[in-house]
Amino acid sequence: MAKEKVVLAYSGGLDTSIIIPWLKENYDVEVIAMAADVGQAEELDGLNEKALKTGASKLYIEDLREEFVRDFIWPTLKAGAVYEGKYLLGTSMARPCIAKRLVEIAEKEGATIIAHGCTGKGNDQVRFELTIKALNPHMKIIAPWRIWDLKSRQDEIAYAEARGIPLPVTKEKPYSMDRNLWHLSHEGGQLEDPSLPPPTDLNQISSTPFEAPDEQETIELTFEQGIPVALNGEKMGGVALIDALNKLGAKYGVGIDDLVENRLVGMKSRGVYETPGGTIIYKALAQLESLTLDRITLHHKQQMALRYADLVYDGQWYTPLREAMDAYFDVVQKNTTGVSQLTLYKGACYNAGAKSEFSLYNPEFATFDEDSVYDQKDSAGFINLFGLPMTVRAIMNEKNAK
Repeated sequence: MAKEKVVLAYSGGLDTSIIIPWLKENYDVEVIAMAADVGQAEELDGLNEKALKTGASKLYIEDLREEFVRDFIWPTLKAGAVYEGKYLLGTSMARPCIAKRLVEIAEKEGATIIAHGCTGKGNDQVRFELTIKALNPHMKIIAPWRIWDLKSRQDEIAYAEARGIPLPVTKEKPYSMDRNLWHLSHEGGQLEDPSLPPPTDLNQISSTPFEAPDEQETIELTFEQGIPVALNGEKMGGVALIDALNKLGAKYGVGIDDLVENRLVGMKSRGVYETPGGTIIYKALAQLESLTLDRITLHHKQQMALRYADLVYDGQWYTPLREAMDAYFDVVQKNTTGVSQLTLYKGACYNAGAKSEFSLYNPEFATFDEDSVYDQKDSAGFINLFGLPMTVRAIMNEKNAK
């Protein structure tokens, strides 16, 4: 009989490097590995040889960059979703994109099991498995971290060394990193002590603000209905645009965030995120929205953005609520078209002006100089009506105090 097939979410990192031999040692299965290219650049080099050498029957390397930007990054951007005020959801968005392709390959290969290297303490196990359940509820799942005898990253390193598996980490630098087109995250090692600053050699993409040049640079981003489409007047696709902004932001130390966040599974964790291009895009879009969105729409969007961020963070991408919220944000961003300028300098993005044909900023009404469109006497009646509940309450308090 043919062996049961397992499709493994494979990155070549510490966890998935040892899962292939572990699966073969503990289950009588054929292991098919899948590596998703979501913009992690040179990290994909040599994966095919490595996967086959450690026991996989084949490796799929799937280029998901365009899909990742179009179907995951841009909707989250249009929502303005930020988790706990800092995290721009780079890993959270990538997981449902990757898991979707895992299901597609499992169905193509006739596999009945999907395996992943997420720890039992992390959020990613939820994101992968909720996506799998939403897209193929009959697929079985193996999560080695929840069942094997290895208890730490040091145990993993020892397991790999005993089997001659080369690793991208060492006992001296045991950081867990996740990189894609949108960001690079760092966890573990010295970062597990929040009383200590991040190591000086931690950043892999960005200069620190202290190392950034003693110069400034002003850039111009063009948006169409809430999506960036051009940099400094040059039209670009999403992947190329984010890549270009990553280089710019990294040069000036933009988008480095050190935060202790509340994980879905109940504990706090500390991570450092490098998100240079994403930080620039979010800032530029917010400046443009200040012109194109009216007060009640903007304020409601900000409330909805918090809920959307929770959905993405919690792995609830494939839900009717997220789909419905996308439709809402599409309407909200219908007129968010125009140009936003930012000045980059030593870790900061400074607003440098925005314009839009749909701007609601009307200088005839806003001016402090003489105008012929606004009668300042009207404001007295408005204040009387707006403050009427306070006036009534004050009269009541005065009456009862006697």
